[in-house]
Amino acid sequence: MSDDLGKYSAAVPAASRFVAQQLIMKPYIWSALNVHVHGLQHLDNLSAPFVVIANHSSHLDANLIFGALPRRLSRNLSAGAAADYFFNHKLRAFGTRLFYNAFPVDRGGMRAHRGMSGKLLDEGIPLLIFPEGTRSRTGAMAKFKAGPAGLSIKHQVPILPIALVGAYAAMPFGAKLPVPGRPDVHVVFGNPQQARGGETIADFSERLYRYVVELHDTTARAYGMPTQADFHRAVALRAAASKDNALTASTETDKSPPTSDPDDQPSGQDAR
Repeated sequence: MSDDLGKYSAAVPAASRFVAQQLIMKPYIWSALNVHVHGLQHLDNLSAPFVVIANHSSHLDANLIFGALPRRLSRNLSAGAAADYFFNHKLRAFGTRLFYNAFPVDRGGMRAHRGMSGKLLDEGIPLLIFPEGTRSRTGAMAKFKAGPAGLSIKHQVPILPIALVGAYAAMPFGAKLPVPGRPDVHVVFGNPQQARGGETIADFSERLYRYVVELHDTTARAYGMPTQADFHRAVALRAAASKDNALTASTETDKSPPTSDPDDQPSGQDAR
């Protein structure tokens, strides 16, 4: 194992992560939220390496996943983080590595860390990747990018699907801290998945998306919380309202009497 990859499973960093995750991060998150964990029985036969995926709508998401997973599975779990943000500042990179054992993910055409996720899997390091590619601003899930499904097929590792229910309401986009009152949040572990015979990367990715939606919505309905259909409906209604407001404003502007501009008035003489 190269020195660069060795730090993701070395004993000293793992001990530091234990303190950061189990004695700092988890106690704070579990005290701020009322966290419910479902489906732990699905993890009984899971072992590294594997890829964890989940819907992504809150800054709480990675913390919830690291805190809910049994320690045997989270010990060396490495979360993908945007290289151009989390690794472009020494202090930010240190914190990201300390709490999440993070590895840099290139975006926007960057190629500096290409192939790193596959190398980590080959070294036995499990990965956490949010397949939507970015955090939802509305709670509505975007379609999954094909990366996690491709990694699973190429490196023959299972994918652990997780649905996070209530995380958006607990800490919506723009919030700096969880909302007061210890809101309910559910972490739902699904059955580990692998591609079926002849299944393409695109088809496998789509199936994973549908499965996470199913996990999310089954739990949401059981506890009276918004489903993905509810989130998407709210987005559509806001978009329609915004369009109507824009049309109304445009119509009112068209009906307004023209304003006089002195420069447009006849001067009584030719311009020279």
